[in-house]
Amino acid sequence: MQPERAPSAVAQPGSSNPAALGRCVALLQTCKSLPWLKQIHAHAVRRGVPLGHPGLAKHLVFALVSLPAADPMPYASAIFAQVPNPGVFSYNTMIRGYAESCHPRHALDVHRLMLAADVPPDSHTYPFLLKACAKLLSLRDGERVHCRSVKDGHDACVFVQNTLVHFYAACGLFESAHKLFERMSHRNLISWNSVINGFAINGRPNEALTLFREMVADEDGGIEPDGFTMVSLLCACAELGALALGRRSHVYLAKRGLDRNAHVGNALIDFYAKCGSIEEAYKVFDEMDERTVVSWTCLIVGLAMNGFGEESLDLFHAMERERLVPTEITLVGVLYACSHCGLVDDGFRYFNRLTREYGIVPKIEHYGCMVDLLGRAGLVEEAHSYIMNMPLEPNAVIWRTLLGACTMHKRLATGEAVWARLVELDPGHSGDYVLLSNMYAAVGQWGIVQKLRRSMLKGGVRKMPGHSLVELGNHMHEFVMGDRSHPQSQQIYEMLEEIATRLRLEGYMPHTTNVLADIEEEEKETALNYHSERLAIAFALLNTAPGTPIRIVKNLRVCADCHLVTKLISKIYDREIVVRDRSRFHHVTVVFSQQDYTAFGIKIPLSNSDERILVGRSKLTVMLKSKSRCCITNYSQGS
Repeated sequence: MQPERAPSAVAQPGSSNPAALGRCVALLQTCKSLPWLKQIHAHAVRRGVPLGHPGLAKHLVFALVSLPAADPMPYASAIFAQVPNPGVFSYNTMIRGYAESCHPRHALDVHRLMLAADVPPDSHTYPFLLKACAKLLSLRDGERVHCRSVKDGHDACVFVQNTLVHFYAACGLFESAHKLFERMSHRNLISWNSVINGFAINGRPNEALTLFREMVADEDGGIEPDGFTMVSLLCACAELGALALGRRSHVYLAKRGLDRNAHVGNALIDFYAKCGSIEEAYKVFDEMDERTVVSWTCLIVGLAMNGFGEESLDLFHAMERERLVPTEITLVGVLYACSHCGLVDDGFRYFNRLTREYGIVPKIEHYGCMVDLLGRAGLVEEAHSYIMNMPLEPNAVIWRTLLGACTMHKRLATGEAVWARLVELDPGHSGDYVLLSNMYAAVGQWGIVQKLRRSMLKGGVRKMPGHSLVELGNHMHEFVMGDRSHPQSQQIYEMLEEIATRLRLEGYMPHTTNVLADIEEEEKETALNYHSERLAIAFALLNTAPGTPIRIVKNLRVCADCHLVTKLISKIYDREIVVRDRSRFHHVTVVFSQQDYTAFGIKIPLSNSDERILVGRSKLTVMLKSKSRCCITNYSQGS
């Protein structure tokens, strides 16, 4: 319900009962439910306090917007409409209520009413307005509010500045947010939290960690971080795969007693899952005093991301037994798990339950999971038909998912049709060129590959270079393919030669079909040997003690050859290796015996041990397990 102004005939406050008014205002201070508040309001009216009395109305509205009720704003709006001349406090309270509700657009409507009534905004008006704009992700409205705050002289207020930083960061303009932060003459904890979180949520974890270090080492003695700071820090650590730093953050939270907070617990589950330490994620979940739907969702999605599809579905069933209602994101995790387990029928059953049992209208993300489910199962034509019959207009991501399936299963005709749609929707996307190029290269059509690459150069389309990160001490070391800029470059390449020698002794032969270039076999072998993740692994082997787990973060998908090499390096050097792949998860389980094992055409002598290998969107984890099944999945190419 949009706010309306009261008619002029509303009763005036002169006939009020001061004693009754005072009692009701006092009762409102302790009011904790909507029925209780309505009783107080009814009592005031019966004792002669007019409906439009501003003294009662402002306290009623303030109490209403402070209630944890689902939507108190219709009642608050009805009260507000009875007041003939509301003051700035009442307007601010209504703006705050709408900004925190599911209808933030109405906060801007109240602001317009406020200006039309010639009520000047104060320093409390703009933070709530900017909060509404941030929820709406409305850059234009937010910029208008920013200009108005400058015009009214409130832009120097620290509360307004903090909300401006938050607003621009929420809209993805983290550089603008940082500029505002740099210009602030006074910064408090909220200022630092806003800018750190702005970088963290916009995929700039390095900047977030740098600002965190500046915050605690400030010239004025530093600012002590709180739970919000640490959640942003954990988000940055998860993005980088900085497990050691995240663990230290966890210890800090435990010492401060903040680890029992549900929001912090959820952030910890998400962090450990994205760093490949699913056991620690489950431990945090198991030790939580109160598990919300978000807690269950974090672990369900985390298990699915790490390749534990069956475990993810089991946890979902346990959540249902707890009578908790899943969210849209929960079902995305469930469908993701079905996709990576190849459970096509189960995936469709869960999808059908979205609307029938949970009342959730499927969104584009859910349809994307279904396309991925069909594509991974090799049902490429069915996936194409599914997209054509979707009730929603498919976006570029949906078509790109299908193009990836066409590349994986070498479906040229369908792939070309999908490419035509992508050119219309998102021309110039480098990933589409790479997928199409890989599809043609996989079937040996090198002429078309060269033509595509010339087209990329002519159109100014640049492929994202592959890089890998490894955490050592308090630093993240970055490597790119063929990188020789690292201070230990000579030792790293010597280690690569040693690794290559030991791999050959194990029976490894390079799987050069992963190099999609029309070059000689020897050049292909050299190119494979210098992939960024191999450089990172060699660096880690040089600089960590024997038996220490190695954790790598890569921004592109791991190729099949690097997957197998990583497996063999883990066996040869007796290391647990986690490679976080930025594209998606693949899950491979291999059982070792005295017999040889052949995968991707490579014969590998095996030993008496069980090994579980996870290659995935966020990880490739080598862990000791007792499993008896063997599952090989297809891989697209990386570098």
